[in-house]
Amino acid sequence: MVATVGYRAHESVEQVYWVEFEDGSSKLATVNLAPGVRVYGEQLVKIGGREFRVWNPYRSKLAGAILKGIKLVPIRAGTKVLYLGTAAGTTPSHVSDIIGEEGILYGVEFAPRVMREFIERVAAYRRNVIPILADARFPHRYASIVTEMVDVIYADIAQPFQSKIVADNAEYFLKPGGYVIQAIKAMSIDVTKEPSETYKREINHLEERGFEIVDVVHLEPYDIAHAFVVARYR
Repeated sequence: MVATVGYRAHESVEQVYWVEFEDGSSKLATVNLAPGVRVYGEQLVKIGGREFRVWNPYRSKLAGAILKGIKLVPIRAGTKVLYLGTAAGTTPSHVSDIIGEEGILYGVEFAPRVMREFIERVAAYRRNVIPILADARFPHRYASIVTEMVDVIYADIAQPFQSKIVADNAEYFLKPGGYVIQAIKAMSIDVTKEPSETYKREINHLEERGFEIVDVVHLEPYDIAHAFVVARYR
């Protein structure tokens, strides 16, 4: 294994770092909020008394978007996040690292088996994560758990009408001026249409529901037929 030689802060995303290796390469990383605990087999690296988790862009769309140069990642220490579609917790675990002990991540997942993995791998080790077994199409069903307005809604859901689901949740939980971060999965919405057509339809829906689009990047080569959107709630 190639040894590490240091780390430096990412140029534009707070609480995200580059871990530098002796072969001259650098990899994206976050500081592990649960030292010694891996979530998805990621590399752990100790440098200067801190433990970093190397962040794999082929496993995390947010990491891929950062490497593709997304203009804004509105997540930082202390941010409150409603995360729709946690799956087993790869990206939520890095978001948990970024927001730290002062932030909170409400994690919504509707599949019981997947939610169990999310709890076992992520929520059990992190006090800033609240798991919610629920269907994101029905935000009123978890309004009794998410009892505060959040700064960011992060959505990675494999369902049709993705932007509608995001906007419906924003009406319940997102602060005015808050942000949505959304991965648009074209093949999950309509396999008969070109991805570009699906992206346009979903983005138009966000705008119709009161969002200002901040940036859009495509995630190739990390994810095929995926666009990644950051939008601000007016």
